[in-house]
Order: sequence, then C-alpha cells, then structure tokens
Amino acid sequence: MSEHRRKPPQPQGGGRAAARRGQSAPPGRRAAPGGATGSPSGSYATGGEERPYAGRAEARRAAQRSGGSRRRTADAPGPGRGRGRNGPPPRKRFIDYPRAGKSGFGRWVPSWKLVTGLFIGFIGTMVAVAGVGYAMVTIPDVAKTAKAQNNVFYWSDGSQMVATGGEVNRQIINYAQIPKNMRYAVISQENKTFETDSGVDPKGIARALFNMARGGQTQGGSTITQQYVKNAMLDDQSQTISRKFKEIFVAIKVGAEVHKEDIMAGYLNSAYYGRSAYGLQAASRAYFNKDATDLNAGECAFLAAMLKGATYYDPAGATSLDPKATAQANSRRALLQMQDTLNKMVEYGHLSPAERAQYTKLPKVQNPRSNSRLSGQTGYLVDLAKAYLINNTDITANDLQRGGYSIYTTFDKTKVRQLETAVKNVQKANIKPKLRPKTDKYVQFGGASVDPSTGAIKAIYGGEDATKHFTNNADQTGAQVGSTFKPFVLAAAMSWGKRNPDLGESQAQDERTIVSPKSLYSGQNKLKIREYNREIWKNEKGEEWLQANDGNESVGHPPDYKIDLREAMQYSVNSAYVQLGMDVGLDKVKEAALSAGILKTSLASANYPSFSIGTSDPSAIRMAGAYATFAASGQQNDPYSVQKVTNQDGTVFQHKSKPQEAFTSKVADNVTDVLRTVVDKGTGTAAQLPGREVAGKTGTTDGNKSAWFVGYTPQLATAIDMFRMDDNENNKSREFLKMYGTGGKKEIHGASFPAEIWHDYMLQALKNEPVKTFPTPEPIGVVVNDTPSPSVTATPTPSITSSPTPTPTPSETLISPTPTPSDTCGNFRWNCGNDNGGANGGGTDAGSTGGVTSSPTETFGTGNSRGNGNGGIFGGPNG
Repeated sequence: MSEHRRKPPQPQGGGRAAARRGQSAPPGRRAAPGGATGSPSGSYATGGEERPYAGRAEARRAAQRSGGSRRRTADAPGPGRGRGRNGPPPRKRFIDYPRAGKSGFGRWVPSWKLVTGLFIGFIGTMVAVAGVGYAMVTIPDVAKTAKAQNNVFYWSDGSQMVATGGEVNRQIINYAQIPKNMRYAVISQENKTFETDSGVDPKGIARALFNMARGGQTQGGSTITQQYVKNAMLDDQSQTISRKFKEIFVAIKVGAEVHKEDIMAGYLNSAYYGRSAYGLQAASRAYFNKDATDLNAGECAFLAAMLKGATYYDPAGATSLDPKATAQANSRRALLQMQDTLNKMVEYGHLSPAERAQYTKLPKVQNPRSNSRLSGQTGYLVDLAKAYLINNTDITANDLQRGGYSIYTTFDKTKVRQLETAVKNVQKANIKPKLRPKTDKYVQFGGASVDPSTGAIKAIYGGEDATKHFTNNADQTGAQVGSTFKPFVLAAAMSWGKRNPDLGESQAQDERTIVSPKSLYSGQNKLKIREYNREIWKNEKGEEWLQANDGNESVGHPPDYKIDLREAMQYSVNSAYVQLGMDVGLDKVKEAALSAGILKTSLASANYPSFSIGTSDPSAIRMAGAYATFAASGQQNDPYSVQKVTNQDGTVFQHKSKPQEAFTSKVADNVTDVLRTVVDKGTGTAAQLPGREVAGKTGTTDGNKSAWFVGYTPQLATAIDMFRMDDNENNKSREFLKMYGTGGKKEIHGASFPAEIWHDYMLQALKNEPVKTFPTPEPIGVVVNDTPSPSVTATPTPSITSSPTPTPTPSETLISPTPTPSDTCGNFRWNCGNDNGGANGGGTDAGSTGGVTSSPTETFGTGNSRGNGNGGIFGGPNG
C-alpha cells in the first residue's frame, strides 16, 4: 500500500449501525464518537483524533461554517473561480479578451495568439478585397476618353449667344508616331523610372489618401501609369477615397497587363494640353500648326510643360481664369519649365548637350483661338463668364471643359454691340496707325458697363477681336487709373475725417474731423506734401515730395492758392487731393477703395503720397463697379457676369445679390454731387448727356501712358480706358507706351477720346431708358482750412495765376461755364482735362511733372506694366 494512502480506521463500538451512521453523515460533518451516542466505548480507537467539539450543537455550527466557506469560495470572482475541486470547469471563449485567468492590466493585454490571428485575418481580408477589386475593374480604352459636350451661353434676354467651350480637339496617334524626344521629355520630368517600375507609387498613393482623409487638396497620380488612368476615367471625376481606390486597382491592372509602349501612347493621347487640345497630335496643331512627328526637342519640352496646367504655362496667358496667369508670367514659367526638362533629359542620357544647347528660348506659338464663333467680343464674354464660374462656384475648369452646361449671362446683346460701335467709330475717325505709326500704332481701348442696382455686367469691350487680341482689356490690363481714383480720397475724408495735427498719433486716429467738400486746400504746383502732423513728408532717401499739377500750373488764389475740394475735383488738381489723402491717412483711402469694390490685388503701395491720385491699376469692370457704388447711394454689389447655370440635373448655380453698405448715403450722394460738377463744368464736359444727370471723372497718368473716363447715371455706370501697348505674343516686355501725338493731338487726356466714347455709347444705351435724377445730398462735414484768404470766385481776375506766371487772358479763367476740351488751350489748361494723375514726382517723367528728384522705390510713375497680373475682376487669390 502506498505510503501516501492510509487505510481509514475501522469503527469500534457501536457495530454496524454506528458505522452506517458515520457514513450517512452529511458532507463536511463528522460522525459523532461512540461516547456521544451512548456507545459503550468512550474514546476513538488507537490512532484516532481527539474530539475537537464540546457537543453536537457546536459540531453542527462548525459544519455549517465550513460549508458556507466552500460555497463562498466557489462563487467568488477571481483567478480561481470555478477551478475548485467541487466547482464547474471554466467555459472557453472564441476570443479570449479581456483575458480570463488574468487580473489588473494583464487582462487587457492581448495574447500573441490573438494578435497573430487578427493580423492574419486582416491580411486575408485585404487580399480578398484586392482580388475582388482587381477582378472587377477593366483596363480603360483610350478611344473612349476625353468625351465632352458643348456649353451653351445665353444673353441676358434668354437668346443664345454661342455654343462652345466643351468641344474637344483630339486625334489618336500610335506609339511609332510619337517623337522619341516627347516620350523622354515626359519621362525625365514626371517619372524617370517609368520604363522599369510597376506603374504604381505607394508613397504617392498614401499621401493622396491622407490628404483626402483630412479634407485637403487631392493629388494626381504620381506615375505616368497612374496619370493615364486618371485621364482615362472621365466617367467619374469625383475626388473621393472610393474613386482613388478604383484608380489604384486600375493602375495596378494596367501596369501588370499593358505594355509600357501602350501606356505611354495612351497617356500622351489622352492628356490635356490646353487650348481644347486632348492628345499630342491636337496639341502640336494647336500650338505649332504641325504634326506631332515633326516636333523638335525644344517643342517637345514645351508641350511637356503644358501638361502641368496650360492655364499657367500657355504663353498667350489666361488672365480671365486667373489674374496671375498673365502672358508675361506664363511665358516666364513655361521657359523655366522647358529648360528644366531639357536639362533633365541631358542628365538622364536622353539628349545630347550639343542638341540641348539649340533650345534656349521659347518656341514660337500661334494664335490660341481658332474657333471663329469666338470672334469679335464673344470670346471675351465667354472667357469672362467662365472665369466667374471657376472663381465663384463649385464648377471647375475641368467641368466646363467636359461641357453640358447652359450658362445664362448678364450681358445685354444690344449694349455690347453699342459699346463696340462707339469704340470703333472713335478709333476709325482718329487713330491712324498707317499715317502715324510712331504715335498711333498699338493704341488699345477697353470698357465695361455695370448695373448699379445689382452689379450685373451689362456690356464690355475687350479689344479688337478675341481671335486676334488675347488680353481682355475690360478685365485686366495693368493700366493705371490716374485721377479717377480721387473720388475714393473724398469718400474717405467724408467717412472717417482728417486727423487732428495737435494730438498724438494714437489719439489723432480716434478724434477726427469729417471733411466737407467746401473745405479749402492748396492748389499750388510742386506743393511740399506734409504728414497730418504738419511735418514735411520725405521718402526713404530723405527727399521731400513736391507734388506737381498738370502742366506745372498752380490753381487758386496766391499766395497760398486755396481752392475748395469741389473745384479741385472739377479741375483735377493733384496737390489738393494728395494733401487731403495725407491728412485723412492713406490707409483710410485704401479702405475706401476696397469698400467701393476695388480688388486689393490691383492696388499700388499705399506708402507714398501719389497713391491718392491713381498709381493703382484696377480693371475697367472694377472701376465701373466702384463708381456704381456711388450711384447706388453707397450700396456695393460685386460685379458678376453669370445669372444662372443648369445642366441635365437641373439648376446647379443661381446668383444671389448680396449688397453691402460701403458708404452711408450721405457720403455717397455728396461724392456724386461733386462728380456732377466735373461733367457739368469741369474736365468731363465731353460726357454730358442732354436731359440727363451725369457724374464722372477724367484720369490721365504720368508720361501720358493711359487715359480714363469713368462716369454714371442712376441706371448705368461705365468705365472707358485707353492706352498704347505692343502686347503681341512675340513682344515679352509689354510696356506701356507714351501717347504724345496720338490721334493727332498733342496729348491724350481722359476728357478726349475716352470721354467721347463714353458719351456716344451711353447716349445709345440709355436711349429708351427713363430719365432719373440723383438724390439730393445732405450737408456733410466741417469746412476745414477755412482761413481769411481770398475765396475762389467765378469772376476772372489777374490774381489767379499759375506757376510759372503767364499773363492771363479772359479765356484762361479758373471757372468757365461751358469749357470745351481742346489742345489749343492757353496756359491754364484745366479745361482741357489735362489731369495728370499718375505718380507725379516719381519715375522717368519727374523732370516734366515735378516731384522728388529721384523715383522712390515703390513708386510707379512711369506707368509701365507694373501691375501686370493684378486687377482682374474675379481675383484669385485672393479676389
């Protein structure tokens, strides 16, 4: 017998009955000893235990405690639950989490079996999904890509203007017809491992998915294969994660099953190169009018640049889509990109250095508009409507390219024709480029009409012909606006007031004096301009600013030549308004211009006094819109060109006017009243309309490089600009040229051809409109600088002189009831509208117009194309 097992002792005394009683005792309860039951024996047999209890009751209580303890042990939670000798076995779970048999933090740490199982399950699921996705997608057919419908544009009366914008110019060519240089230009620039890679860039995919997941911009394919797939999947152009996954599966399938030659051919045949050209052959014809097989290395590198986005690389420019996409800026970008591509082709061994050296300039490209339906003004109107949609709605350039939209514009068919006729009549009668090539060649006009009550653009004149002249002169040219900017100075003076020179700078900003149009300012020529605190303004070189008037003439009564602000506007006296701008603060002048509707991107630096007299270069549309704010008693509406857009799904865009108060009616109506004086008896008399009230302002810039007239009636605001610029695509400088002698006149002013065009157009445009009057202005402000000096009167007097002092004649008085613009005016030439409003005192013309002895850093007095790229109607980054 094992030493670990002991035979239980035999019962003694009591016999079998006692034995039976002992066996039948409940679990956990000992049988009573013989003595306790009346047995003759009084003790256990040899080897037995001592009796631990005093009696039966105590033994029963002990047994109950023991049984309760076991039950508690069996029921208690914890690592030993259910594992006792008498408890049930633990029940197994499919996923042991939280883990049984562990306590504390250990219960939440997954086992290696669980981790491994989940990983294997995840990988298996992904493989299954990938397999299903791979099986479900099909390889795209390049012959079915780049499908598009026309967009139909409508006039404001609902009649059709033109069906265009969605047509596709595409012709598929095979791999053998693609020049080797074109293939390697694209490979070198976009995917140098194309010939050996699998067609998918995992890092690029992860980056794109991450950007989409966080709501950022989506990214295109990183490899040529992925880009080809993206181009081919025109059935679904939504930028979603599901579509991106679909692209990935298609790209993997294409990379695995399609030859590299076919992928390259498919990509180049489906890619968009701009100018409505899909595919290399169409692009070759659109830019160079030759077959793709005849392209040289330089032209191939150029077309590779177009793949990055023709809007910003086409040398013809695309300012209607983005003001920054000027012809000059695009040419610079295209050249840099082309040269970079050629350098990489040499670096990767695809082009010899000797051949690469032949292509250091942009190749000559042809007319970007070949669609005759876009000739005349139609092309400018279509571009303007497209730009508005791209910059102000959810409709993208790609959406418009695919077409299918009905676009209802604000353009009035009759007014567009009337404006074009007015420009061409004046141009034909006066501008003779063959007779006077040195002065009349490259003369250009632009214009725009806006409804003051809504901001709707009713008409524009963009240039001679949209298929011949590519820049829309109504939208953005870079031409400075000159003295037509002065109304914003007056509006600022009546809105915020002039600062108090006797107070500190911070206190002076708060305690201002609202200025009345009756306030007096000096009209002295070459006036020393002062800060609001009376200190003479100096530039960064310590030079004083001497503000010149037109013709170097002082206007007013000696010795201080005081003149009120109404008359200073009437005769466009620069010195008075430059000093007024300094007193108010150029920041407030800028704020007034922005409030009226001028775009920030078109404003020049407000760090120089000349800012007040028009060194900025807003578009004709924006100037018409800003003056429309005054016509609407201070309610500003952003100019817009599209009223509604529909497609097969219904209305996708509906314009809603959101007028904002730019100025109080008191301020706006007083500006209008002052500008009425300009037309009634000032520099703008050529714009008078019989029986109608007209308000407006003339503007001319330094060097006679641009001239403007901007005016309005209660129903219509119109801006006309004139300038000279050789903007032929072969001329990359695109500088503004002087207009001395242009049109047979000694100088060009806003009161001459621009005002004449404005008059002829508005006379016809308002022919059937009812006559309306402007609101009567309420008195405003305080007459500042009201000193005892002699007041300006309408009586001719020899004391009103100019500097230098000529001998005045009765025809040279300060105020004339009906002045007539003429080039034969005497020494006092304010009636000629000669309102040189540019950066007087700056630039190359400082000698003739006065001012500082050298040009400040940020002054653009020469009137050159400093603003090229700014001033577009719909902005951009911005607008």
